[in-house]
This record gives sequence, structure tokens and C-alpha cells, in this order.
Amino acid sequence: MDARELFGLNFPDVHWSDRQWADAESRLRTRRLASGATLFAQGDATPALFGVLAGSIESRFSNAQGQQSVVENVEPGHTFGLASFVTGLPSTYEALALEPTRLLVIGPAAYAWLMDEVPGFARALMREFARRYDGTLKLLEAARHRGAEERLCIALQHLRREGRATPSRGGGWTMAVTQSELATRANVSRQTANEWLAQWAARGWVVRRYRALDIARWPAPEPA
Repeated sequence: MDARELFGLNFPDVHWSDRQWADAESRLRTRRLASGATLFAQGDATPALFGVLAGSIESRFSNAQGQQSVVENVEPGHTFGLASFVTGLPSTYEALALEPTRLLVIGPAAYAWLMDEVPGFARALMREFARRYDGTLKLLEAARHRGAEERLCIALQHLRREGRATPSRGGGWTMAVTQSELATRANVSRQTANEWLAQWAARGWVVRRYRALDIARWPAPEPA
């Protein structure tokens, strides 16, 4: 994946002239991380808005007792680090590479140029931020008021809206997600997530793959 493809996936309503894109590329940078390398630590100010071009980034946070929880695995085509970068506040999570990873780096100068000089970019970024915020609120509401299966279903739909599911040849979908990330998104234990995934697989709804799910039918809670 290259920078232009990543921008097209995340900001599809922004239309670029060749000159604008050449100016953008001159301001963007790439960075490579070895497997296991930390990009930034929890409590650090995020130095840029990042996009994953290849590899995978795990975002996770630790509590005072040192227990760690995975927030998200960021796959190619997706961005992260926006809130801390824009506000200048410490990051609530750390980010590290799960494998050799190549990142697009949108630093302060590139960000300011995009916001000021590219028509539609600020609106597109606001829509993306609002979409993520709305999804977070839905997951919080589900964690407090809904059962485990329904929370897992909502988490899957949230990931689908993020573009993590792609159509497969058989007419279904393939979603890039680990069991750990799905459990974290739904605020359930990994054991609970595994149990429901096993039930959905038995019903023919999903097939579990390495760091992915093949989805023949989107899971939905059984009627009470």
C-alpha cells in the first residue's frame, strides 16, 4: 500500500490535483519499525498522525498493577494517534509493531498544510473523528447494558464500519481482527469471546482464521 491509497481509503471525499498530491508527498514521511519495536509509550505525546502501510500496530494500555489490555490492532490502510497528536495531551495507550511495519507519518508541518491548503481535508478528518467517537460511545453503552453476545455483535459491526471487512469470493466477508482485539472491543474476556466464536462457527456463521474471521452471515443475538 502507498500513501495515496491510504488517503483514498480514509478520506474518500477529498479530491486531489496532481500538483496538490506532489506537494503533499513532499511533506509526508515514512518510517519503518522492527517487530516488537515501540513507536510511542503510554503517557507520551503522540508526535504525528500515523497510517499503517504494511505490517501491524498493536495499541494497548496498562493499569497501575501492570496489567495490559489490547485496544486495537491497526492493520494496513488505517490511521491512529489522532487524538493525542491534535490535542497535545499524553497518549492513553502505547503503540508497538507486531511485525516488521512501515508507517506513513503525518507530522505537524504536513498536518497544518493539509488542513489549510487542501479543500475538504478538514471536513473529512472531522467526519472520521466523529465516526470513531460515535462508535466508542456505542461500545461503552453496550458494555454497560447488554449481554456478551450482543456486545460482540456490536463490536463486529463497529469494525465493519471502520473498513476492516472486505468482500470474499464466496459472497461473504473477511475481517482482519484477532480474538484478543474483538474481546477488548466488546469488553468481554478472551474465553467468553472464544466461546461465542465457537458457537457462531458451529452455526455456520463464521470461520476462524489466523488474525481474521471469514463471515458467511453477520452474527446476531438469538431471540430471548
